[in-house]
Amino acid sequence: MLTTTIFPGRYLQGAHALTVLGEECERLGARPLLIEDPFVRSELHTQLEAGFANAGTVMFEEFGGECSQAEIDRLTASARSGACDVIVGVGGGKALDTAKAVAHELKLPVVIVPTLASTDAPCSALSVIYSEAGVFESYLVLPRNPDVVVVDTALIAAAPVRFLVAGMGDALATWFEADSCRIRRAANMTGRPGSMTAYSLARLCYDTLLEYGPLAKAAVETQSVTPALEHVVEANTLLSGLGFESGGLAACHAIHNGLTSLEATHAYWHGEKVAIGVLAALFLTDKSRDLIDEVYGFCEAVGLPTTLADIGLPDPTDEDLELVASTACAPGETIHNEPAEVKPETVLWALKTADQEGRRRAGVTG
Repeated sequence: MLTTTIFPGRYLQGAHALTVLGEECERLGARPLLIEDPFVRSELHTQLEAGFANAGTVMFEEFGGECSQAEIDRLTASARSGACDVIVGVGGGKALDTAKAVAHELKLPVVIVPTLASTDAPCSALSVIYSEAGVFESYLVLPRNPDVVVVDTALIAAAPVRFLVAGMGDALATWFEADSCRIRRAANMTGRPGSMTAYSLARLCYDTLLEYGPLAKAAVETQSVTPALEHVVEANTLLSGLGFESGGLAACHAIHNGLTSLEATHAYWHGEKVAIGVLAALFLTDKSRDLIDEVYGFCEAVGLPTTLADIGLPDPTDEDLELVASTACAPGETIHNEPAEVKPETVLWALKTADQEGRRRAGVTG
C-alpha cells in the first residue's frame, strides 16, 4: 500500500525568530515581497525593515484583509512588476493563505510567518479562498507546503491568551482524527493513507497538550516565553499541521463544520468549535470513561468550551442540532473516515450527550 506524508521545507521557532527572517529569505531569493496584515504593518513594520537592512531590494505590501481572488491577483501583479523572487506572508491566517496563493501563481518559494498560534494552517499546502465580502468560495490545494515557516514565540506570547487556547482546541482533534484514519486506512489530505511517522506525530501532539497546556496558558497570561509555551506552540502549529494533513481528518472537524451552520456559533473561533467536535466524537466513537474524563479535564484546565452554551448555543432545539448533524454527515465529509458507521442520528445523540456531560461537570442544572 502506498502512503504519503508531506511537510514544510524548514521550520524555525523561538523567541525573536523574526531576527533571522532576512537570512532565511536570502537562501531562497534576492528580491522578496513581504505581505503584511494590518496589525503587522502598524506594529512590526519597522522591525521587519531592520531585519532586511542588509538585503537587496525588498518590497512591502499591506494585505487588504480578505484572501480573495481579487487580492491574490493584485499582489501577484505587484510581485511581478517588482521582479520579486520570493514571497513572504506575515500575520494572521488569511494573509498567510494569500501569500501561499500568490507564490503558487508565480511559481515562487514562500516563507510563512504566523503571528498567532491559533490554528495549524501555517504549515499546510492549502489556501482558503473567500469572496471580497468574506463568503467562503473554494479551497486551493497547493502542490507543495511552504518552503519556510518562521514562528516568533515572543509575538505569540504577546497576543491575547484566547488565541493560544483556541489553537489547543484545534490541535486537540489531531490524534483522535488521525487514529481513526489509521484504523480505517482512510485517506489523508493527499488522497492516500498516512505513514507511521504521521500517526506518531499526531499522538505526540496530544501528549504535549496534556502535559504542557495549562503551563503554556499561564505563560501567555504574563506575556512570557517559557519552555512549556514553546512546546505548545510547536504542537499547535507544526505537530497539529503535520497530523491533520498527513494523518487525516475525521469526526471532530466535520462536527465543527456542522456547528458553523448555526449563526450563533460564528462569533466563536475555529478551535473552540473543534473542541466541541472532539467531545462529541468521544461519545460517537465509544471512548473509555477514563479517556473522556481526561479530555474534559484538559478542556476545563485551559478554558476550552465543554458545553454548547460555551459556543453560543445555550438552549439549542433538536432542529438546530439535527441541522448540525446532517451537515456533519454530508457526502464527502471527513466524518466518514471514522471506522464505525456514522449517521446524523448518532451524531445528534453524541452532541446532546457531550453537552450534558459538560453541564454535569460544571454543575449546571436544567
